[in-house]
Amino acid sequence: MKVWTFIHDNLLRQQPVLLLCVVDSHGSSPGRQGFRMAVSETGQMAGSIGGGVMEHKLVEYARALLREKDYRIFLKQQYHDKEHARDQSGMICSGRQAVAFVPILPEQEERARQAVEAFKNKGETCLLIRPQGWELLPAAGAPPPGFVYQNDERWAYAEILGQAPVIHILGGGHVGTALSEVMRRLGFYVIVYDDRPGLNTMQANTFAHEKKVVDYEKITDYLPEDETAYVAIMTFGYRPDMVLFRQLCDKRFFYLGLMGSYAKIEEMKKEGRAYGITESHWQWIHAPIGLDIYSKTPMEIAVSVAAEIILEKNKGLPTGRRQGSHTG
Repeated sequence: MKVWTFIHDNLLRQQPVLLLCVVDSHGSSPGRQGFRMAVSETGQMAGSIGGGVMEHKLVEYARALLREKDYRIFLKQQYHDKEHARDQSGMICSGRQAVAFVPILPEQEERARQAVEAFKNKGETCLLIRPQGWELLPAAGAPPPGFVYQNDERWAYAEILGQAPVIHILGGGHVGTALSEVMRRLGFYVIVYDDRPGLNTMQANTFAHEKKVVDYEKITDYLPEDETAYVAIMTFGYRPDMVLFRQLCDKRFFYLGLMGSYAKIEEMKKEGRAYGITESHWQWIHAPIGLDIYSKTPMEIAVSVAAEIILEKNKGLPTGRRQGSHTG
């Protein structure tokens, strides 16, 4: 949304912008499909297509195109190695990515405003980019998301706008607030729940997209099963954690984590037998939640949880690291 807000603000000032969008990526490319940034002629920018020398080079290229009023839509391949004679990115992490250069002009301001609004209506609008132009379509009747390539004159890229991963944080205390900040910065849509009306940390939480005061005994009324969603249970104590966990342990989520010490988790396992919670339920739960980095403060705990979530989300993607390359 930040990129499209930047685009819209520039168009309101009658300044054209170049949208750079990674439409395809392979191997250890630093810019994954869907990464995007916008560049103005003055060099202002928002977003990223992977960083490093490659991004700097393409930003300068984009600025030159804007100065020359070259408003073509085209693809630029970037190879992250020294083996290709052309289109080397200047990086050696291996892999490649295709970047679409899409000029967006002041007369398209209304369409850019609609793109900004699309992020408030998650998943309802499709961005379609082709050499002939770019447009917004209702997601229901749009082409499937992804990149289709025949040649440099015949290709298409479709993406659903506003389809950010959702994390449900159950517990609006200090750790929940810290996790809200980290996950929002990571591009997640953040929903925080607590059962205490007027909780000061909930009121001060400016990072959550939504904040809900709910009855923990009826959490499934507010939190439906969703195999794409992330759930973190981190209330103020053992008892509300148990109330939530016994209702959610057999629901399917992409990630379900439970905060607490090993001793607390073992006690919950014992008590959980009375509710029919078996060892098989615990096998897919992240408990204690987060990577073990000896975290103590709320922000350190939030970082450990975010790191574990990133690990789960990106499993199967190449890292760019060579096995056995660790030193020290």
